[in-house]
Amino acid sequence: MFALFDDAGKLHAGRVLARGEASVQLELESGRRLKVKSAHVLLTFEQPSPAALLEQATALAAQIDLDLAWEFAPDEEFGFADLAALYFSDPPSVEQQAATLLKLHEAPHYFRRAGKGGRFRKAPADVLRQALAAIERKKAVQAQIDAWAAELVAGRCPEAVRAQLYRILFRPDKNAPEYKAVVHAAREAHLAPLALLQRAGAITSAYQFHWQRFLFEHFPRGTGFPDLPAPPLPDDLPLADGVAAFSIDDSSTTEIDDALSVQGLGSGTVTLGIHIAAPALAIAPGSALDEVARQRLSTVYMPGHKITMLPDAVVQAYTLLEGAPRPAVSLYLTIDEATLEVRGATTRLERVPIAHNLRHDRLDAVVTAAWLDDPARAPEAPPEVAALQPQLAFLWRLAQACKARREVVRGRPETFTRPDYTFRLEGMTGPELTGEETVVIGTRARGAPLDLMVAEAMILANSHWGQWLAELGVPAIYRSQASLAPGVKVRMGTKALPHAGIGVPCYAWSTSPLRRYTDLVNQWQIVACARHGATAALAAPFKPKDAALLAIISAFDAAYTAYGQFQATMERYWTLRYLRQQGITELEAAYLKDNLLRAETLPLVLTALGTDGLQRGERVRVRLGAVDEVSLEVSGTVVERLGATEPVEGDTLEGEPEEALATPLAVAVALDEGDEGQTDAAPAPPPAAAAPAT
Repeated sequence: MFALFDDAGKLHAGRVLARGEASVQLELESGRRLKVKSAHVLLTFEQPSPAALLEQATALAAQIDLDLAWEFAPDEEFGFADLAALYFSDPPSVEQQAATLLKLHEAPHYFRRAGKGGRFRKAPADVLRQALAAIERKKAVQAQIDAWAAELVAGRCPEAVRAQLYRILFRPDKNAPEYKAVVHAAREAHLAPLALLQRAGAITSAYQFHWQRFLFEHFPRGTGFPDLPAPPLPDDLPLADGVAAFSIDDSSTTEIDDALSVQGLGSGTVTLGIHIAAPALAIAPGSALDEVARQRLSTVYMPGHKITMLPDAVVQAYTLLEGAPRPAVSLYLTIDEATLEVRGATTRLERVPIAHNLRHDRLDAVVTAAWLDDPARAPEAPPEVAALQPQLAFLWRLAQACKARREVVRGRPETFTRPDYTFRLEGMTGPELTGEETVVIGTRARGAPLDLMVAEAMILANSHWGQWLAELGVPAIYRSQASLAPGVKVRMGTKALPHAGIGVPCYAWSTSPLRRYTDLVNQWQIVACARHGATAALAAPFKPKDAALLAIISAFDAAYTAYGQFQATMERYWTLRYLRQQGITELEAAYLKDNLLRAETLPLVLTALGTDGLQRGERVRVRLGAVDEVSLEVSGTVVERLGATEPVEGDTLEGEPEEALATPLAVAVALDEGDEGQTDAAPAPPPAAAAPAT
């Protein structure tokens, strides 16, 4: 005897070996034996064999008209044999019963199971109409998917896919037909989805590819701001007495966070004023503007453009713009003019007259070490700069002394072995970049006098305020580094720990509150200290062991790293554009390691063939291969060895993400299936890479 039975929703047939009240032991054609509950045995028969029955029943089931079967079926619950008798003949054959059972199993939209034992109930007419309509819609959608996929495989991009391109790539709805078409076509063409779309001409702008990728991930709602006015400042801020401060920034800087002043030259005791823009005096923690800043966490920089942390109207209300007194948190350091030792410090909340906004990119060639030692060497200095020569000369001496002291603590000197590269875009036709602008890449020597003056002043402020907050028991956000040993990274936390990379006992970012949220948080705490002194811990917005601080640190660390990676991505994009625009096919480079070369005159690290036997630092001439602005890949071949050079101490991968820049961009598009590594640089002006087109 044979039996047809239900096993986990699938129909099987086999030979009955033994039969009990509760179960039946069966043997399948494969020889496998299994025990089945008696209730799951739906049909027993003597002939034909199980394999023949299933073959005949399958063929017969294909001939059953479901609409006709549904009409014949009784309204009440029925068994499959009952329907077979109504549809075929009474009594139905074993093959007819098995065919009916197979058809009922594969048509749940027509017939619903009504318990075990092959019992069913036909679907209501209105439900059936809806189900059939849904099936037709699904067929139409699948046909559209197949058509789109065929176009993609043929190298053409359907308009529907093009319209959804960035959503498909970066934040897809995996149920959307456009997404399914791309995945299906990629499998058919044996290509990665991104390569498929490139071949089909879907990606018409590499710049937009990188830009939209970043926006989808970090600014899905766009980069605009809600209409929020700048809160008014306190009306009781005193005016700084006798101060004429000046800032030193890049020409493109609108968020002027810091300014300096020097008083008492020639008296033996000089007062250095470090004045920081004070949005914390107006923006309250938990306010609408605070929420905006906390969502963004930092200004995002890239060549030709930036996304500010705060609305422009708010920035303009608190930036240290020249021509009028501006609200500031000021640190006054009393310094011995001869020894340059700091003897005392005072923090004040006040309005500071800003006399000048100096721009270092216009003055670096004028304000040189030679001019600072002897102003007669640069008579072409602008009048306002010439008038500041004594103050700048003192700041230059102080900066060198501070740097030397820090280097003693660090245990080794700070080495600036490579220039900072600047990017300027020309030919902009509107407020938005197209990626086709002409890029001009320049250099700016690290450690230039104006740069070092600002950097050392900011280190003094961040270190002093960090220690002051710790002494008063007021929590803050610190950056620390345990040592300069390889692999020891800069960490963020709430404890005032040493920063070996800078050579200070503690370091709390506090000097850029208009463009970094951590600095705004720390400024709230500093303002509480300035107002309440020893009782500041009770009045500060953030209390000791405040979980909110840890949440801010975690979010800021992730965002700041992502923003930095995006800036590096866009700088590499514009560097590759520069290669094309200038027709550069060969360049000179120095060997790093593992087939990596660093270009000598461009911010470019690339992989190359023919590096076997090269020593670190050896100079070579490289012939460039194809440039891919989407993957940001360019490779080369060494064609000439130019001679060995001595490796520069500190010229390591520590200060620059070389591997990331040298390899193709890890385009983590969602449909693909199957700066904490460096020591902190002083918080100098925003990177020159952010300079907009002029």
